[in-house]
Amino acid sequence: MHDDRTTVEARLDRVLRERIRPAVHGDSRPLTVERWDVPGEPVPVAEGLAAPYRPIAVGRSWGPAWGTTWFRVTGRVPREWAGRTVEAVLDLGFDRGTTGFQCEGLVHRADGTEVKGLHPHNDWVRIGDGVAGGEEVELYVEAAANPVLTAQLPTRQGDRLTAHDRPLYRLRRMDLAVFRAGVWELVRDLEVLDGLMRELPVDQARRWEILRAVERALDALDLADVPGTAGRARARLAGVLSSPAHASAHRVSAVGHAHIDSAWLWPLRETVRKVARTVANTVHLMDTHPGHVHAMSQAQQFAWIKEHRPGLWARVREKVAEGRFVPVGGMWVESDTNMVGGEAMARQFLYGKRFFLEEFGIDTREVWLPDSFGYTAALPQIARLAGAEWFLTQKISWNRTNAFPHHTFRWEGIDGTRVFAHFPPVDTYNCDLGGAQLAHAARTYRDKGGGSRSLAPFGFGDGGGGATREMLGRAERLRDLEGSPRVSVEPPAAFFEAARAEYGDAPVWVGELYLELHRGTYTSQAGTKRGNRRGESLLREAELWSATAAVRTGHPYPYDALERLWKTVLLHQFHDILPGSSIAWVHREARETYARVHRELEGIVSSAQRALAGEGGAEGEAVVFNGAPHARHGIPAGGALPLPGRTGEPVTTEERPDGGHVLANGLLRVEVDGRGLLVSVYDLAADREAVAPGAAANLLQIHPDFPALWDAWDLDSSYRHGVTDLTGVDELRPEPPAADEAAVTVRRSFGASSVVQRIALRSGSRTVDIDTEVDWHESERILKAAFPLDVKADFSAAEIQFGHVLRPTHTNTSWEAAKFEICAHRWLHVGEPGWGAAVVNDATYGHDVTRDVREDGGQTTTVRLSLLRAPRYPDPETDQGVHRMRYALAPGATIADAVREGHWINLPERSVAGGSPVAPLVTVDSDQVVVEAVKLAEDRGGDVVVRLYEAHGGRARAALTTGFPVASVTAVDLLERPLDAAPERGAYEVVDGGTVALRLRPFQILTLRLARSAAG
Repeated sequence: MHDDRTTVEARLDRVLRERIRPAVHGDSRPLTVERWDVPGEPVPVAEGLAAPYRPIAVGRSWGPAWGTTWFRVTGRVPREWAGRTVEAVLDLGFDRGTTGFQCEGLVHRADGTEVKGLHPHNDWVRIGDGVAGGEEVELYVEAAANPVLTAQLPTRQGDRLTAHDRPLYRLRRMDLAVFRAGVWELVRDLEVLDGLMRELPVDQARRWEILRAVERALDALDLADVPGTAGRARARLAGVLSSPAHASAHRVSAVGHAHIDSAWLWPLRETVRKVARTVANTVHLMDTHPGHVHAMSQAQQFAWIKEHRPGLWARVREKVAEGRFVPVGGMWVESDTNMVGGEAMARQFLYGKRFFLEEFGIDTREVWLPDSFGYTAALPQIARLAGAEWFLTQKISWNRTNAFPHHTFRWEGIDGTRVFAHFPPVDTYNCDLGGAQLAHAARTYRDKGGGSRSLAPFGFGDGGGGATREMLGRAERLRDLEGSPRVSVEPPAAFFEAARAEYGDAPVWVGELYLELHRGTYTSQAGTKRGNRRGESLLREAELWSATAAVRTGHPYPYDALERLWKTVLLHQFHDILPGSSIAWVHREARETYARVHRELEGIVSSAQRALAGEGGAEGEAVVFNGAPHARHGIPAGGALPLPGRTGEPVTTEERPDGGHVLANGLLRVEVDGRGLLVSVYDLAADREAVAPGAAANLLQIHPDFPALWDAWDLDSSYRHGVTDLTGVDELRPEPPAADEAAVTVRRSFGASSVVQRIALRSGSRTVDIDTEVDWHESERILKAAFPLDVKADFSAAEIQFGHVLRPTHTNTSWEAAKFEICAHRWLHVGEPGWGAAVVNDATYGHDVTRDVREDGGQTTTVRLSLLRAPRYPDPETDQGVHRMRYALAPGATIADAVREGHWINLPERSVAGGSPVAPLVTVDSDQVVVEAVKLAEDRGGDVVVRLYEAHGGRARAALTTGFPVASVTAVDLLERPLDAAPERGAYEVVDGGTVALRLRPFQILTLRLARSAAG
């Protein structure tokens, strides 16, 4: 037989494109269309329905960027269509290639009820099946003119304040049409077989069987009468569609889904509407397809529906009760996991899971993060403590260097906790259930022989949309089809339970799931990151001092305000907001929101501290509050004392013979040369120099930063090919001498930017503090601060949530080489046996660590902080303007010192007028155990909740002592539910009413609920 594959396949393509698909909707009649252009921001539905409309014709333009137009669509079903199925086809001017990234619509009835959303692959509304004819049609479409921003080019369209006001779209079609079910079914038959056929090997008989059947079907089809001959063509395909799958065929659990970015190339307010459109689509599809199952994550998005769309919310609740609309993930949003702080990560689960429990009675069992940019090694323990058993993502398939070796595995975190994990081999969270994607999943599944199944989230996502009837049509045909994986539409839990039962001894991956891509997100949009870090620190203090004041003085605990503020911070930890990869509008609003959050939290802290400090004391007397988890200047952690005097040696300043200045405090001797660089930081106690010979620390370096793709996201290794050291000095000036501090101010100019740095040494301090203010006006550059240290460090230790992670400094393998940019929270430590150094910061996440061996045989380990970037997409003005950041070098630091200094720089002391010392609510007698949170219980019963963890990476024994009478102590999970698991029972023992003996494994998190006794 001759090989005519390409001819038949090309014929099929053309016939589908030009004859069959256009015939799905037959006879048509134009609808009457009127418009109302909303002035400004979107309005409530009632206002849109009652607005003054004016006529608009198909073909006319509408919609400036970010504008909203309401369309009123009216007509009458022709009587000659009686008995037929009729749909309204409403094409707002769609581009079929960018669903979710352009104009969209939500259809309402005249009474305001939501019908369904409109997007390029879902542009129809069912008017009726078997219509009588003569029915009146009246629909209202709230249409959003969202600009297309996917070109990865700088654009001003990303903010309504800078976008142009020209119309973006033209109405393409607004008709009533007869829906031809037989033609629609033929399209599904052919596209499923076509997709499968093209994936099968040429030497496999099944491919040729399908080819010949398709050819016979095309022969049976009269192109001049597609509706009349569609049934005949389908009959020619029945045989190949009924042939069952092989017994060993891969099994795919298909889960309807619509990954909706809570902000990205659209602002938060538009996401509220995207969620409504997608949810309306989903419940509408469920009404017509009883087997459809949809999984939706992000409690915040459910909360938006509840707040803004009560009618739609009632339908969601109905579908959830049926088990078909499935809440998943258990987090407030699908957050970033690299930069989110430990307590904030705990609160993502607390507020997310609690919402699902309170609204639906559902305790979600999985972590669902398909699109975040890498996954912290702390997540397995956090997930388990929130009651989660499973973890899902597909993002690691984006790795640029190394292919991850598993799709189904057990993931082990820094403390040894394991969760069952799955990466869908379909390699997308926007699966269309087409033959190519399913064949790819079966072919590339890396755990064959151990596991035999995978999960496929299907539906339009990122910008929303969800599953379509076409996708469900494919799923129906793929349930049991020879040559294809078996496809079952079912909830995620059904997949995870079956996969774990089948492959319970899956291989183990230990440590972080580092994404070998999007490394620039550790640095982009520094203002957003600074707002997050400050917000997390203030929330810690607000809870600590409010709880202390409530227990000690009866001060009202601000439950409602704290929950609202937590949820605001958690929302902005979404994986395109905190990472800095959203449009200008999103980050402008984020900065404004953080400013409001910070002001309100400062007010809560101040109110509680004033209640604690009291009114007594001499005039001018003050008490100093220490919100850090370690004692400082004699002030206990979580307590306050009258302003203490400094106990260290006075700090001296002297001229340096070769230019510059020398600062000393008896612990450190710091030389700042004439260029304003640290050429010596001498650890006097260790009799050791920290700075590598011939090098200079706090060296600002600027690199070109123009990645191959994804400007705000990516930092390519090629940036290191060019560097400019910023050594020119505009001014070098010592500050007037003071007994407790000495400082030097350095001013520099470079490009269109400038920087002012204050290098300070405090009495009794073992850190060199650097306060940096940059007026940044560069483009496509990255600014780093380098600390070349004289230490042989084989690993760096970087703080993550509730502990730290070790990473090699060498690049022996491609896995290590790929980690040329890494994330750390408040500190990064490098060391050798007996001596080390740490760099701590108050707002920076991106770092890199490199090593080199000098001619003298010593090793230079260079730690660099990534301070600022200047990508131009999606925000062309990223980071332009003034930034202030603080960081410090701690020579001679151990891991314990790094932990302590990292907290101190983020939680400065506060001086408050008053005369009353404040004893801590709880104290721990070991710095190895860090108190992460002190708060009142979420159930508002007045109990104190304390969360703590082992911070050094070793076993810890410590005593927790309470500063109030305690009736009972209970270990609880992150939702503050009692825990009965053996590890938690063995982690603590109540010695007496006020002391708890702690025994923690490395990096173990323990949350204790302390019930106050009547005497308290």
